[in-house]
Amino acid sequence: MKSPPFSYHRPATVAEALDLKRDLGGEARVLAGGQSLIPLMHLRLANPDHLIDINALDELAYLRREDGHLAIGARSRHADVLSSPAAAAVPLLVEAVSQVGHAQIRHRGTVAGSMAHADPSAEIPAAVLALGGTVTARSASAERSVAAADFFTGPFQTCLADDEILTEIRVPVWPEGTGTAFVEFARVYHGFPVVGVAALLHLAGGVVDRASVGLCGMAATAVTVPVDALIGQAPSEQAIAVTADAAAEGLDPPGDIHGSTAYRRRVGRAYIRRALTAAADNAGGAR
Repeated sequence: MKSPPFSYHRPATVAEALDLKRDLGGEARVLAGGQSLIPLMHLRLANPDHLIDINALDELAYLRREDGHLAIGARSRHADVLSSPAAAAVPLLVEAVSQVGHAQIRHRGTVAGSMAHADPSAEIPAAVLALGGTVTARSASAERSVAAADFFTGPFQTCLADDEILTEIRVPVWPEGTGTAFVEFARVYHGFPVVGVAALLHLAGGVVDRASVGLCGMAATAVTVPVDALIGQAPSEQAIAVTADAAAEGLDPPGDIHGSTAYRRRVGRAYIRRALTAAADNAGGAR
C-alpha cells in the first residue's frame, strides 16, 4: 500500500525543526528512522499532513557520558548504541537494543524514535524506565526534562506537546557491582515481545541494596513493578521467586490474540524471575 499525501520538510538545524513543529503543531510528525511510522502510514493507520525529517541534524547524532549519565541524541541509531564505547557503560540498554527487530531495522531506527512512538510492547521504553531515565522535550521557546515514568500516557501516547520534539534521552550509569538482564518472550524471532523484562540489581557485600524492573507487553504502557522485597537480602532462588510472584500479582495485562490476561501474568512472573536471576548472576551474587 501507499501512504496518503503529505508535505515533506527537511530542516538543516534543530532550531529550524523546532520552528516547523511550532508552526505545524499536531499536524506534523517527526521522521527519524521511520521503522514504525512509515509502515503505519502505508497501512493508513497514521495520516500526518506533514513530515519533519531530522536526518540532516548531525547535532542530534551523539552518544556521550555526562555527569554520571549516558546522553543519547534523537538521531542516534540503535546500531550506534551497540557499537558505542560510551553506551557500554549502560549494558542493560545495549541488551535491550540488541533485541529490537532485525539488523536492518537497528541500522535505521532510533532510540528516541522508539521512546516517542511509545509502543507498549517495545523494548526501549521498558529499559529506560528500569534505568530511571529522563527525556528532554524542546520547543522553539522552551526546554523541559521529563522523567520516563511520567512520559508515557497511554498506548502510543506521550506527554509531548504539539510544538515539542524529543531531542535527547538521558539514563544514569549504575555503579560497579550492578548486574543487568533483558529477557523477552516473542512468538517469532526478534518479533515484538509478548512479555519483555528489563532488570537491574546492585549488590553490596553479597546483599541486594538496589533493584529495578521494567516491563513491556504487560500494560497499556511500559511499566515498572516493585521489587523492594529483595532489598537487604542475598539474591537467593527463593527470594527471587517470592519477589517475582509479588511483582506479577499486581499486574493486569491486556488479553489479545497472543494470550489471555492470566497467560500473560504467568509468563510475566516466569520472565521476571529469569531476569532477576540473570542480573544476580551478572553481579556476581550467590543464589
